[in-house]
Amino acid sequence: MEARSSRELKARNYLEKHRIMDLLTYLTSALLFFRPERPREYLISILERLRIAKLSGVALPFFMDNSNIASMFEMLDSSNKGSISFVQYKEALKTLGLYTEGEVLKDDGHGVTFEQFRNEVNKRTQEI
Repeated sequence: MEARSSRELKARNYLEKHRIMDLLTYLTSALLFFRPERPREYLISILERLRIAKLSGVALPFFMDNSNIASMFEMLDSSNKGSISFVQYKEALKTLGLYTEGEVLKDDGHGVTFEQFRNEVNKRTQEI
């Protein structure tokens, strides 16, 4: 029994060290957001861009541009108030694969503006 838990711990540590679950969550979210006609080729292209970015030392490519972020924000801000609720914000980050379940986000009691939303999505995308 102990050998099994040791293997599980090693596997979990490996996944965390290399941020594999973050990558898989992001790839899955990108598939659901963009819904490409050829999903395998789309995933291969993302992974290839990541490989090239790593080899060349350039910044990682952005997979969501500002128009995608604006579209998502507009869908959430259906009443056109210029802000979304903290719950909507948190769910959007989950949908995009940019939020982990154990993460704690601060709710300051105010709505999240488009600028705040865009900045946070861009920051988290860069971290991936």
